[in-house]
Amino acid sequence: MPDFAEPLARLITEFKRLPGIGQKSAQRLAFHVLRHSRERALDLSQALLDVKDKLGLCKVCGNISDGEICQYCADGERDQHIICVVEEPHNIVGIEVTRQYSGLYHVLHGALSPLRGIGPEQLNIKRLVERIADGAVEEIIVCTNPNVEGEATAVYLSKLLKPIGMKVTRIGMGIPVGSDMEFADEVTMWKALEGRREI
Repeated sequence: MPDFAEPLARLITEFKRLPGIGQKSAQRLAFHVLRHSRERALDLSQALLDVKDKLGLCKVCGNISDGEICQYCADGERDQHIICVVEEPHNIVGIEVTRQYSGLYHVLHGALSPLRGIGPEQLNIKRLVERIADGAVEEIIVCTNPNVEGEATAVYLSKLLKPIGMKVTRIGMGIPVGSDMEFADEVTMWKALEGRREI
């Protein structure tokens, strides 16, 4: 690695800590900051501080919020009978852009992973059970990732919630629209066949 002045090297190091940012990208970002005005750098640093200082977690669902309750939980127009369970707050964005879901959310903040020491106690599952206890919720849609951890989490939630009379569904998975079947791996193809429906 070339030798940079200490402040620039430190900025490059900090950018490299971000997910998906390697040495070259970190250098490009650091030089971008260097080229722009002090005001732009202050805007960037203030935005970073605001994210840490002004955001927290919704006390109802665990989503990111700038108040005690997030925008989805506060929206009285949303269907209060359905909760979509996701692993992370950013998963909500992918669902919301479809404009097809109008229920509530619940964020687990991870997925079960015994190898990494993540059990049910480390996830936001207890609060989900508390939300269901009031009797208004009729269906839980499990929208965890289609990987080993996501599947384990979905099975765990199903075994936990079905005995108390809750309808538990799993999102359909399979071949993405616009792709070719020849590129689908065996698990994707299996999930697509398993999730088939009548047309």
